[in-house]
Amino acid sequence: MRSLAYLFAALVSVLSLGSAAAQDPIVIRFSHVVSADAPKGRAALKFAELAAERTGGKVRVDVFPNSRLYGDKDEMAALFSGHVEMLAPSLSKFRVLRVTDFEVFDLPFLFSDIAAVHRVTQGEIGKAMLGKLEQSGVVGLAFWDNGFKQMSANKPLRTLKDLDGVSMRIQPSNVLDSTMKALGVRPRPLEFSEVYSSLKVGAVDGTEGPISNFYTQNLHRAQKYLTLSDHGYLGYAVITNKKFWSGLPADIRTALETALRDATVFANQAALDGNAAALEAVKASGQTEVIELTAQEKAAWRDAVESVYHSGVGGIPTDLLENVRKVAGHTLASDAR
Repeated sequence: MRSLAYLFAALVSVLSLGSAAAQDPIVIRFSHVVSADAPKGRAALKFAELAAERTGGKVRVDVFPNSRLYGDKDEMAALFSGHVEMLAPSLSKFRVLRVTDFEVFDLPFLFSDIAAVHRVTQGEIGKAMLGKLEQSGVVGLAFWDNGFKQMSANKPLRTLKDLDGVSMRIQPSNVLDSTMKALGVRPRPLEFSEVYSSLKVGAVDGTEGPISNFYTQNLHRAQKYLTLSDHGYLGYAVITNKKFWSGLPADIRTALETALRDATVFANQAALDGNAAALEAVKASGQTEVIELTAQEKAAWRDAVESVYHSGVGGIPTDLLENVRKVAGHTLASDAR
């Protein structure tokens, strides 16, 4: 009888462990390189909240900001190796997957406003671009805005003469490289996590990016001037490993997709609000002077970078470029000639 009692107790223990294991949530590690209070950081946290809610606690999203797990250079490899399940890299980074389409977003002065961006990212073109990632083992889930890029330095940047010879941090991108050279700037690719220290020690003179990144990374403590140039757009694509995503139960995938749709609405609004709030905070800090270009000054910048559109533009497919320009309503001075 005692043996039967031990056997029964052991069986109950095994069943209890099995039941507990069955209730363990699916864990998604979401890694990114910006601060938790930047628009992308806030959107990732919102997605985590919605994922838990929509799946009834069956999924837990752990968010790791500020390159805590992986930096720019390593995050894609981490996704493929299964060390993270989700990323939201900037669109410049997809060249490492041998998909050059996304560099179209690096083109200077391509979008006149955020509505023009959304006509591309939220339409058929954006859907097709995300779908193209599957050939590289990646599922593209959504586009998230950060906003329009501004340019900073420790001297005022208004004219092309001011830009001449300035060393500027950029993301690795053939299009960004060509754009900076067309403006007379010396481009220098650096990881995002290295920007603040590089500016402080003078390794580079300035940087480009949305104001929300400028403020949340404390770059206003390292740069005396910020020029509101709106010379380009910076956005992200939320991605996951195809094998991981395909292995999820269908109902979980559906729930996560709905969570992500709502998180995307939140993300894009957070970018608008975050950039507006960051601009006011930078002004209030008194540490960085904000420069607004005149229409004539901005036109000179636009004219200087027109050559980028006629130089092969980083291997971007010609038909894609023309479609994006058409949908965005983009024109060049040479179009009128």
